[in-house]
Amino acid sequence: MTIICKSNELYEAIVNVSKAVFKKSTLLVLEGIKINVKETSVELTGYDLEIGIQTEISASSTGTGQFVVNARLLGEMIKKMNSEDVTLEVIDNQQIKVYGGDTEYTIMYMNAVEFPTLPTVSDDAEVFEISQPVLKSMINQTIFAVAQTDAKPVLKGELFEIDNNKLTVVAIDGYRLAVRDETIKYDGQNKMIIPSKALYEISKLLKDDDELTAKIFISRKHVIFEFSGYTVYSRLIEGEFHNYKGSIPDSENTEVIIDKKEFINSLERASILINERIKSPVRCVFNNGALSISCVTSIGKINDKISADITGPMMEIGFNCKFLLDPLKVIEEDKVKLLMNGGNLPMKIVPVNGEGYTFLVLPVRLKSE
Repeated sequence: MTIICKSNELYEAIVNVSKAVFKKSTLLVLEGIKINVKETSVELTGYDLEIGIQTEISASSTGTGQFVVNARLLGEMIKKMNSEDVTLEVIDNQQIKVYGGDTEYTIMYMNAVEFPTLPTVSDDAEVFEISQPVLKSMINQTIFAVAQTDAKPVLKGELFEIDNNKLTVVAIDGYRLAVRDETIKYDGQNKMIIPSKALYEISKLLKDDDELTAKIFISRKHVIFEFSGYTVYSRLIEGEFHNYKGSIPDSENTEVIIDKKEFINSLERASILINERIKSPVRCVFNNGALSISCVTSIGKINDKISADITGPMMEIGFNCKFLLDPLKVIEEDKVKLLMNGGNLPMKIVPVNGEGYTFLVLPVRLKSE
């Protein structure tokens, strides 16, 4: 059996499906990519039992069949080859030749029977479609708030909640809450918790073309995404997600409209004095048409000021600089609205006009100066 395909197409496919391959496993087959040779194409699959990525590229072949090859080895070989086309030829003794131009490798392959079976779309699976750029934006604007510890496993994923033609994506880590809403065509209710690992890889594969859509299949234990020649499989996280709606304040005392870029620049100037070893909150004072930002660490101190449109009483509040920067950096609009109820209560960040996203950032208790 011989397969001939474009080396750049094969390499891109290997790189992308390898995101679902174990780097090290007691089962060698899980460190490999399953290659399914068809008459006019080659299907590549990576699957680490939690996330699976599958794609197909054009190829000419003599014969059909399946085998598994170490993902890292095959990727490095194709990357180093100086030829437009590459050939994979299955020979005796479970060996495969990989050659292009004057370069030829011979490596071992594994039996595809040992490769785990991917989840299937059940007949009763729910399905909906969404614009690829919109889905990408929803993931990127929330995934920063996913919990990084195992204390609450459900918080290591994102809640996808559908309620009568509205999709809401939610992430929370105990310090921040990120919520994104979009209208979709799905007349009903559903919800699932998708691991952030799968969503991170999906966001990198999604295209920015408004004409392209992604199809999402929901079953009891798995979710499957189909888009742009890729199929991504992910297990769902079981359990009850945090009651995020009860955490969002419905009123405020102080409202601030501020230039997002100026706010980010000021916080980044303060962050020069902060690192993993030297931590200190930034002090934010909203008063008299300005935001004053200050920070004192063992390295030094900073005092900075930017203009702001403030409605309501003066507000003094402290934040972990990174936790405040993360939501600001994923907002696309030039200005944002900050809503506050006091120095010890969360800051709510919303659009100046309309809806679409809501971010909450917990404050840090400030020491008296």
